[in-house]
Amino acid sequence: MRDQALFDKIDLHLIRVLHTVLTERSVSRAAIRLGMHQPAVSAALKRLRDLAGDPLLVRSGAGMVPTDAGLRMLEPSASILRAAEVLFTDVRGFDPQTSTGTFRVAASDYLDPLFLPQLVAQIKAQAPLCHIEIHPLSADSDYHAHLAQGQVDVVIGNWLKPPEDLHLGKLFADEVVCLVSSDHPAVRRGWTAQSWLAAEHIAPTPTHPGARGVIDEHLAELGLARNITARCPHFGLIPGMVASSLLVLTTGRQYCERYLERLPVKVLECPIDFPQLMYYQLWHERAHASDSARWLRERVKAVAAALRRLPAPGLAPALPH
Repeated sequence: MRDQALFDKIDLHLIRVLHTVLTERSVSRAAIRLGMHQPAVSAALKRLRDLAGDPLLVRSGAGMVPTDAGLRMLEPSASILRAAEVLFTDVRGFDPQTSTGTFRVAASDYLDPLFLPQLVAQIKAQAPLCHIEIHPLSADSDYHAHLAQGQVDVVIGNWLKPPEDLHLGKLFADEVVCLVSSDHPAVRRGWTAQSWLAAEHIAPTPTHPGARGVIDEHLAELGLARNITARCPHFGLIPGMVASSLLVLTTGRQYCERYLERLPVKVLECPIDFPQLMYYQLWHERAHASDSARWLRERVKAVAAALRRLPAPGLAPALPH
């Protein structure tokens, strides 16, 4: 009887508050994410603590951390919310015109800068009542766990060797090129492998100490190293830095070409051969058969295909190295 009485006091909203507070590790951030006032979230957390007989979330330094009991409740609460989300929508079949669900996309900022704006536009045009959350892929992103727990529906980015334990869909391959200022000497003179390596390069900030991106991993395999003199964690800001300096950005052609008409920059061929960058979307088994998740993956695939067909702006003439 006690278990039944306890169960009767729990509703789906309380489970959502529990999961959000535990993942955000902050009552104020949970309130923002839930669209609630902070006192209401605090009141719900007090009810949860009373029901659990455990504080669930405790202060640690300047922040808060889940207790052991709270950590054990994280995955079950996520599972309940996932089941509730598909309980009726996937039974009835997903109708983008009437669905009020939420799509959660984690994406690398190395993507074509038009990709996410066009994906959001297409989702809102075809599923106008749905919500969209864009999550960054950063050093703090455990995208395996986020996919497994339903915090993210699909992850989009490029990997030399994508994980084998997730479902995978290829989106496009891209050639490695260099983006430089229009005033860079290499635009007039071209460069050799040696002069390219010696030039001042800018690269994204490593995701963790000792990490190397695909460019530097390939160079290391060749026994080479470039002269990186600047790093930036915000990939979308790098082209502007290149435009006003002698820095060299080495990345995918599709990304670089989007800036040719916006900034005084040129795209040059790289004097060292690199394997193509391959971009994928990844998803978990939990969402593999979901009608709504399948619809989202089709939108991602369609946007990637459409961007590949866009005409490229004029390129700098190829010069002999």
